[in-house]
Amino acid sequence: MVKMEKGRKCLAVVRIRGTVNVRKEVEDTLRMLNLQRNCHATLIDDRPSYLGMLRKVQNYVTWGEASKETISLLLRKRGRTVGNKRITDEYAKRIGYESIDEIADALFNLKVKLKDLPGVKPVFRLHPPRKGFKGSIKKSYSVGGETGYRGEAINELIRRMA
Repeated sequence: MVKMEKGRKCLAVVRIRGTVNVRKEVEDTLRMLNLQRNCHATLIDDRPSYLGMLRKVQNYVTWGEASKETISLLLRKRGRTVGNKRITDEYAKRIGYESIDEIADALFNLKVKLKDLPGVKPVFRLHPPRKGFKGSIKKSYSVGGETGYRGEAINELIRRMA
């Protein structure tokens, strides 16, 4: 279990570029983040080792601070267990939580990691965003593109992709 430290945040990371012509070290880093395909998302915390990994793959992913509502939406709509079954409130009760919202709260507060939930796949398979990407997927978010750090705006993108 991860202890809550001052200033730690839950980050949502979404892969938005494909697999062709990816350097080996970038491909390995994406695999370590469980982002092996385009439009896959995962939840991580903001420890320095993860931030270094994000810097290495910043041209292939976008990330930002996820809200509790977004985490709950991901678990309800796109969360899957082994066997490709949806995560339900009954499943949450079986693993010791009252509901999906309580799991989302634990993930948001970094009391549990996504990979530590028994039987839950550590990746969310999303659709491409409704109404498309707003900018180029080859440019950074800070200059009008889609890749890289986007802060709270990640929640709006995930809502369009869920």
